Amino acid sequence: MTKNVTFPARVTAEHLPHFPVPVRIGIIGLGYVGLPLAVEFGKKYTVCGFDINKVRVEQLVNSVDETCELSYESIASAQHLSFTNAIDDLKDCSVFIITVPTPIDSFKKPDLSYLINASAAVGKLLKKGDTVIYESTVYPGCTEEDCVPVLEKHSRLIYNKDFFCGYSPERINPGDKERTLTKIVKVTSGSTPEVALFVDTLYRSIIEAGTHLAPSIKVAEAAKAIENAQRDINISFVNELALIFDRMGIDTNDVLDAAGTKWNFLKFKPGLVGGHCIGVDPYYLVHKAQSLGYHAQVILSGRSINDGMGQFIAKKILKRLIANGLNMQQCRILILGLTFKENCPDIRNTKVVDVYRELKDFGLTVDVHDPWASAKEVENEYGIVLQKTLLPHQYDGIIISVAHQQFLALDLAALKRCRNSIVFDVKSIFDREQTDIRL
Repeated sequence: MTKNVTFPARVTAEHLPHFPVPVRIGIIGLGYVGLPLAVEFGKKYTVCGFDINKVRVEQLVNSVDETCELSYESIASAQHLSFTNAIDDLKDCSVFIITVPTPIDSFKKPDLSYLINASAAVGKLLKKGDTVIYESTVYPGCTEEDCVPVLEKHSRLIYNKDFFCGYSPERINPGDKERTLTKIVKVTSGSTPEVALFVDTLYRSIIEAGTHLAPSIKVAEAAKAIENAQRDINISFVNELALIFDRMGIDTNDVLDAAGTKWNFLKFKPGLVGGHCIGVDPYYLVHKAQSLGYHAQVILSGRSINDGMGQFIAKKILKRLIANGLNMQQCRILILGLTFKENCPDIRNTKVVDVYRELKDFGLTVDVHDPWASAKEVENEYGIVLQKTLLPHQYDGIIISVAHQQFLALDLAALKRCRNSIVFDVKSIFDREQTDIRL
């Protein structure tokens, strides 16, 4: 059983483990989480960023970030940062930070394959005195129960004697240019009191907003798990209200505007809940609860509601088209936006795909347009060919599923085939007069 570490009342230099000189940090995974971390640490320490994607590494060597999170100037400013797709290039590092994906499988169970593979690779490089820090979102206990045994197996070293671990959950918000890595408080933890302080000191050296040192790795893991579960549940409540108010003929946004005049009302909006965090992480907490014999009813109920919103949106517009006397097999629908959130190229676990597939199942022709998403990535991941240019007067139905800034300049009337064409503004970004349905 993991125990909370006990910290001295007054932290002094002797409580901190010795920093290797010079400090060398290896970052494993250079996506939305790993790259910003590598850049910030690379301004102060010698850092080597590793990723299995050769194309990604080649782009980063030239200071190009296809995720649009960091600029050329920002990456180039990290003078002590290098990139590689050869894991052995990290052999001289004394700190390893693992930031690989932790998705779910088709049964909505945690998929730890990336995490286990990364742990195995790092384990083969571990030396006495090294520290491995995990940032990937997991269920409480995963670091020490699932990852540490892999590190021990491949390193043949003993945990908390020969090597140490820390956990500092990522809080990256893709597309957010205000709340960036250094401006968000960082939760830190370590496997011993000394290592916890070491990890906290390391992160505090780059995080302007400061750090919060948790009493154990398990507490830090749990904190991350509930952050996203809480938001998921709050959105599911508003989505359920939208389903209820739809039957009443009430505009949900009007209700939220009225309720929002109370000082302590939480202003969540209805919509599609996808992405790499909110639509995935609650299942990690559910998995751990089930392993302990507890059925997480509230979390699963919220997930069920949010997972069903794609079908609701598709069927809502289908019913309106039928009511307008249109033939389904002759209808053409335009979906505006495929990424999981606005002004961001991230298509991971996007629930817009649910809307697309539901409409296709009913025999409709469906075009998808997204100026942010990579056409190649979308086709590889979902088998959808993005529409590069919009066709005037061709659409019987238009669904604004993502609130990209570029969509605000569109002339919706010029895209509609006829007066009976339906505009479904899922995100309520257009004036009410320009749309027929709002969520």
